[in-house]
Amino acid sequence: MESKKNEARVSNPEMQNKAIVDTLYKALAHGDTSTVVKLLTTDLEWWFHGPPRCHHMMRMLTGESSHSEFRFEPRSIEVVGDCVIAEGWEGAQVYWVHVWTLKDGLITQFREYFNTWLTVRDVKPPRWEIGSDNHTLWQSQPRDLARRSLPGLLLAI
Repeated sequence: MESKKNEARVSNPEMQNKAIVDTLYKALAHGDTSTVVKLLTTDLEWWFHGPPRCHHMMRMLTGESSHSEFRFEPRSIEVVGDCVIAEGWEGAQVYWVHVWTLKDGLITQFREYFNTWLTVRDVKPPRWEIGSDNHTLWQSQPRDLARRSLPGLLLAI
């Protein structure tokens, strides 16, 4: 019984983080800037990899572009530690990955990867796994782009 209580405590913050990111995408889709502002820290750290003209999410977050110029519809949203990873694609030309880092219920860091394969790996494996070669926590899986050649990046967390 005690282990189930511990599991609930561990998964609860992860589920809350996932719900916050899901709320962010819904607010962006509806142009609800007041909700978006409440979910982000004022000093949001931002990293980008991709073609310079494709800073779509950051332009939306700063108000440079409207929610109708580019629609982010995540195909998957997964939690990896303190990060929430959202992935989406539209046909064979557009693929994106967003990695959101949350602290105390606020998004503090945002990494945007556009037309880039991403692999997230754990760089601090537990001592008992030091001999293991596979510490991959997440990797890109866009079904529509399987035959497309894109640059790949490794995100170490």
